[in-house]
Amino acid sequence: MRKRAQEVHGCARRARFPGRACPAALPGSPGSRYLPCRGRWAAASAAVPRRGGGAPAALSGSGPSCSRRARAAGGGGGGGGGGGGGGGGGGRRARAAAPGPSCTAGSAPSPARPAGPARAPQTLAGHIAENLLKAKQIALNDSHVPVQLRNYLQKALDVALGLDPYLDAMATSQRKTSPEHIPGDAEGAESTVRLQETRASDSLNGQILRMFVHMVRARKILLIGNPKGYTIPAIAKELPGDGKIFFCAEVPFLGVNSQEECDYFSDGKKISMQVGPVADTLKALHAEDEHFDMVFIDADQRNAVQYYSFVMDNHLLSMDAVICIENTLMKGQVYLENVSDENVLAVRKLNSVINSDPRVEQVILPVQSGLSLIRRSPVPPDAVVESKTEVVKDDVFWGCRQRRILERLCLDGRVAYVTGGGQGIGRAFAHALGEAGAKVAVVDLVLARAEAVACELSLKGIKSLALAADVSKPEDVQRMVDAIVARWGTVHIACNNAGINLNSASEETSLEEWDKTFNVNLRGLFLCCQAAGRIMLNQGYGKIINTASMASLIVPHPQKQLAYNASKAGVVKLTQTLGTEWIDRGVKVNCISPGIVDTPLIRSRELRPLVQRWLATIPAGRLAQPTDLQAAVVYLASEASDYMTGHNLVIEGGQSLW
Repeated sequence: MRKRAQEVHGCARRARFPGRACPAALPGSPGSRYLPCRGRWAAASAAVPRRGGGAPAALSGSGPSCSRRARAAGGGGGGGGGGGGGGGGGGRRARAAAPGPSCTAGSAPSPARPAGPARAPQTLAGHIAENLLKAKQIALNDSHVPVQLRNYLQKALDVALGLDPYLDAMATSQRKTSPEHIPGDAEGAESTVRLQETRASDSLNGQILRMFVHMVRARKILLIGNPKGYTIPAIAKELPGDGKIFFCAEVPFLGVNSQEECDYFSDGKKISMQVGPVADTLKALHAEDEHFDMVFIDADQRNAVQYYSFVMDNHLLSMDAVICIENTLMKGQVYLENVSDENVLAVRKLNSVINSDPRVEQVILPVQSGLSLIRRSPVPPDAVVESKTEVVKDDVFWGCRQRRILERLCLDGRVAYVTGGGQGIGRAFAHALGEAGAKVAVVDLVLARAEAVACELSLKGIKSLALAADVSKPEDVQRMVDAIVARWGTVHIACNNAGINLNSASEETSLEEWDKTFNVNLRGLFLCCQAAGRIMLNQGYGKIINTASMASLIVPHPQKQLAYNASKAGVVKLTQTLGTEWIDRGVKVNCISPGIVDTPLIRSRELRPLVQRWLATIPAGRLAQPTDLQAAVVYLASEASDYMTGHNLVIEGGQSLW
């Protein structure tokens, strides 16, 4: 009974939520078709009656594939003739050939649910397949049609029939049954299966839009229309935690329906329903100065041209936003002549308006029922600028070297290393540089720690290398640099972060403690600057970022750390000296002075009692997090800071000001 309930759930769901598509077999589809909701290949029937009426005709008579189709449609006995509808002896399969209301082809309809009309094709491939099928049926019933023509028709039909199922099957979807339930379903295994199957049925459409959301790094999305199935939750799942979808629903019923479904998802809080006339909603969003990273418009609705025009004319798009318009090919009707359907003509007008808009560029993808991707034109046309407005098209307008500010922060193609990269601040620096596009060598005294961070970077798609080195030893430093050059050819960014802190009262500080602190914090940093600097000076470009400390500006208390404070003050003066000495040869040297950073060391038993005393001296009211320092290291490593050298960038929540 459970299996039976799963097979017929599509009809019940359509009754609850009209307007939601169910993955039915293509009307008139002969042969095998992949049905995502069942996760297997199932027989689909031919819905086109043969000449003179009678049972649906299977496609046969043109090679082995046709025989398989005939057997699937007509039963176990006989190869099935083109006009015979199948052989005998296969009663169960013969009954399965009749199309039913279930979203699963190949299953007999429930006696309580009489079979309804077959659903019309929804995609370009579906319409092509439908017409090829009709042509094939005519050919099969006309003895004058050459067999070769029948074979070519069958081959074309095979391609058309296989495209949609294959695209759907190859779209990555949630394969794990979710505990969430569709509204109105009783709790239990059947409802979870239904939800899983419904998700799979709309996986292609949802996954396409999820990909676009990911590529444009969208945070705020405007949806105008009625997306299919679980498209909205699929997009919401891709958004960051503070992301938002504004869903404009023209008819209140659609709004209630969609919100009801979305509320059952963990990401439902990201979805805001805007029920009412879309034009009014757009005006309200404009009045609130909203702008969006991605705008989705369903072309198959009234006033789509007006919606598009309002979005463009009132600047609802963010700088690098993308507009996605669905149904722009209207099932292959928009480019046909002698079409009188008002919806088709409206979509044709929309496409024409967009294509003639000098502010944008568009491309139409023949996916599903047509998907248009639209972006701002990279070269703003003069025609868009009002005649009374003078536009100064200089580097401020175009960007320095034709690169926008965020592009100038990009580190694509750069090679970086981070000493002390196996933990704490160094680990955060390694991730930041890698996320900005650099290849990163993670260097640590302990190889296992370096390997762990390098593995983290690799999981994010960042080219990484793990190296062990004691920066206080010249031979280790040179070996480190040589290994990086051997692997990646050069060094562009040197992040000298390794350091130690040994606390003791000044009168009790041993010479051994003093030397150990200075050997790592200052001598080791100098050795790294020198080894990397030689490469950078030779190539005429490089960025060196040294880690100093707030202790170079004030005397942190109550801890006693004379050697550490003095060594970090030395780091600042070394940075200033190298920065002025090397800038005219293309190498910029700067340093970062963090405040007290919340690392595992700070949470140790020895230092934990001091935290509350430190917090009382920090205007920000909290300790720094490693992530507070990441933007600084990317800025200093990028071309955006090319005019900065010898600078000590202090990031301490205001602590040095008190």
